[in-house]
Amino acid sequence: MEGQDEVSAREQHFHSQVRESTICFLLFAILYIVSYFIITRYKRKSDEQEDEDAIVNRISLFLSTFTLAVSAGAVLLLPFSIISNEILLSFPQNYYIQWLNGSLIHGLWNLASLFSNLCLFVLMPFAFFFLESEGFAGLKRGIRARILETLVMLILLALLTLGIVWVASALIDNDAASMESLYDLWEFYLPYLYSCISLMGCLLLLLCTPVGLSRMFTVMGQLLVKPTILEDLDEQIYIITLEEEALQRRLNGLSSSVEHNIMELEQELDNVKTLKTKLERRKKASAWERNLVYPAVMVLLLIETSISVLLVACNILCLLVDETAMPKGTRGPGIGNASLSAFGFVGAALEIILIFYLMVSSVVGFYSLRFFGNFIPKKDDTTMTKIIGNCVSILVLSSALPVMSRTLGITRFDLLGDFGRFNWLGNFYIVLSYNLLFAIMTTLCLVRKFTSAVREELFKALGLHKLHLSDTSRDSETTKPSANGHQKAL
Repeated sequence: MEGQDEVSAREQHFHSQVRESTICFLLFAILYIVSYFIITRYKRKSDEQEDEDAIVNRISLFLSTFTLAVSAGAVLLLPFSIISNEILLSFPQNYYIQWLNGSLIHGLWNLASLFSNLCLFVLMPFAFFFLESEGFAGLKRGIRARILETLVMLILLALLTLGIVWVASALIDNDAASMESLYDLWEFYLPYLYSCISLMGCLLLLLCTPVGLSRMFTVMGQLLVKPTILEDLDEQIYIITLEEEALQRRLNGLSSSVEHNIMELEQELDNVKTLKTKLERRKKASAWERNLVYPAVMVLLLIETSISVLLVACNILCLLVDETAMPKGTRGPGIGNASLSAFGFVGAALEIILIFYLMVSSVVGFYSLRFFGNFIPKKDDTTMTKIIGNCVSILVLSSALPVMSRTLGITRFDLLGDFGRFNWLGNFYIVLSYNLLFAIMTTLCLVRKFTSAVREELFKALGLHKLHLSDTSRDSETTKPSANGHQKAL
């Protein structure tokens, strides 16, 4: 009888493993297909030749698609876990959701951590070096020579990285036990290295997210149709049409020898055509789209940003009075045993919305920084090198998103797998400083955003606008002046 029970338990465990593996494969296949269509939308079409470079580009494309799919999985990891916890709590005995269990959630977290490490330390460096390789001098040109050069570069990079980690570990913690653990590659090196990368990703999010939260208003203002208050769109379209015709006549009258002037006129003509298209779109928009959608979206963005800052402020108070608020060292009741939000399913839905909002804001803020401005992909005109750089950046941001969300107190869901084993998560001063910096930087960015027009007028009134003391030039670059020469501001 005991033997039959043991065989039955083994069969049940085997079927459970097969079911979980199938679910993980299907989810990843969906993410991979979506990522492939996204990358091919931006990839430069001129790279599609049928030669050796074409094979290299195709391999790099598949590796970049895999990395982008892993990034999407890391973004969806925390929202999927939160909604799964609420579903299991609401329907504990439902037959149709028996596949949704704690074992599956833990497996997804472990796979996300494993694939993030694989993409960050192996696949993306291989794709970059493979794309830039030409083969060693003296060897026959071909795929094998390029693979050999790529492997040698990867080995040298690994030795350099391990050396840096060894020196940093020895300087930070210089005792006998730590020196002994330095020789343990799997148990110490890789977790410590990934912990450093995670900290760098969280610091990058700390820099990008506040900027993105303030830039979201500008971005949504460019995507939506603004209300027409005291504006005559027909007059503006008429003026911009005359300007377009004048530029076209000047362009036709210039000779081909004056290339510099022709390029300037063509650029100016493109800007005028773009502005004319926006004005025509505003004219064709319905009244409810102009007068209802735009204000509603702006109010919604303001509410989400305010809730995020308020949650961070509450988390700072909890950190000062309660040790369980720390992202490491405490374990909750488990998946499906208790709701992690005081408002139940509504609170969980709000947490998921805020997590996605922070991720979108971080991406917007990342591309808004001047240092990363050249990383912005262009449709059908992005090289594979730039695609690899974008995939690595998105992977670092998405891998740090669950850690940042838990550190800021956006959610109380415990970090599972290797995400909850980072050493710096148990440091009270690092966690508290991270929360304080996020709240202060977000508040300053929002104040700067909504007072930019007032500061500009004050500088003009005092005659200081010629000294370029205002920092609003970047925002003004993205907001084109209207056809009658007046700047429209929110």
